[in-house]
Amino acid sequence: MLTDGQVKKYADVLIWALKVARQKPFKKNDTILLQYDPSALGLAELLYNRILDMGMNPIQRVGQTKVMERGFYEKANSKQLVFLVPGDRELCSSIHGRIFLHAPDALTHLKDIDPVKIGKALVARKPLRDILNRREEEGLYSWTLCTLPTDELAKQARMTSDQYTEQIVRACYLDHEHPVSRWQTILDEVREIKKWLDGLEVKSLHVESQSIDLKVTPGFERKWIGISGHNVPSFEIFTSPDWRGTKGRYYANLPSFRSGNYVEGVSLKFEKGVVTEIEAETGKDFVVKQLAMDKGARRVGEFSLTDKRFSRIDRFMADTLFDENHGGQYGNCHVALGSSYTATYRGNPSELTKEIKKKMGFNDSALHWDLVNTEDKAVTAHLKSGKKMLIYAHGIFKH
Repeated sequence: MLTDGQVKKYADVLIWALKVARQKPFKKNDTILLQYDPSALGLAELLYNRILDMGMNPIQRVGQTKVMERGFYEKANSKQLVFLVPGDRELCSSIHGRIFLHAPDALTHLKDIDPVKIGKALVARKPLRDILNRREEEGLYSWTLCTLPTDELAKQARMTSDQYTEQIVRACYLDHEHPVSRWQTILDEVREIKKWLDGLEVKSLHVESQSIDLKVTPGFERKWIGISGHNVPSFEIFTSPDWRGTKGRYYANLPSFRSGNYVEGVSLKFEKGVVTEIEAETGKDFVVKQLAMDKGARRVGEFSLTDKRFSRIDRFMADTLFDENHGGQYGNCHVALGSSYTATYRGNPSELTKEIKKKMGFNDSALHWDLVNTEDKAVTAHLKSGKKMLIYAHGIFKH
């Protein structure tokens, strides 16, 4: 487990990240929602007091235990499944920030629950997420999250608790005397890569590895974002492409834990932007039903690359937050099925109406599922000029 000193440094990084993620500065009396799993109580208490010291108002909400969550899906009738807590809509319409502390006590406790029920619950809560997304586009809200080590995470990642904790410490630079300064340096260095990528007039990207042959179309007026404070840790540089241009095959060689289920070896075929074939070595039924959640669930909402020079993560962590930022020998790429990030629009996201987003190929869905590949790969940019340029190979951007 983390030492008291490491927990304090984690809190420093999270407060820094929350500020970086917001377009406009926080003000006195702003409201911050602090959500946490029961095992994260210590860090939650520290952050609660930090928020008070900043002159803002913390609201604390503890997450469900595995018994509660399983009981909900086992017992909830059709109305209970889509029930929204009174006041949640008003809360989402007024909060200015949110910090989520992920510390799960179970990862596969919903494996025999019908995935359709899980999908219905997520779809029912999408209007709340839409409110938060709109507030973020207007610069009125930001969020960040992190993971704390638990015995369950260590077990599923096939590590001891000490080994798992060490991975978190290294990944978040909690072994540095001043981790916030290190994160600020990474932010500045990655800004140069994003500037270089944004200067390329890219028609399409071709991703090739042992198991991937995929074409992705960035789309009109897109930019690359990343190291934005939204995740701790975060080393990925990503964009939300025009989903309609996705074509070919994608394979996730890292397993995925999602909604209490375990999935491994997901293989997808895209035609005209839509998944037309689904295979999985483990958990295929869950994947199929998740991708049937709504119309946008079979479309790509994000394409991401991680440069191994920044990430110190070199093992499977059984946690998407860390796995999607895997450094290791070859870095990683991942695609997210489902919702897009309008922050990847070059202009002012608050100007984007639902109709404009649809016209530009921004995807809309209750799903956002990151599927990670860590194979050695090459990413070639096909430029509008007709030229080709290798922009990523062997885990490194070629800027």
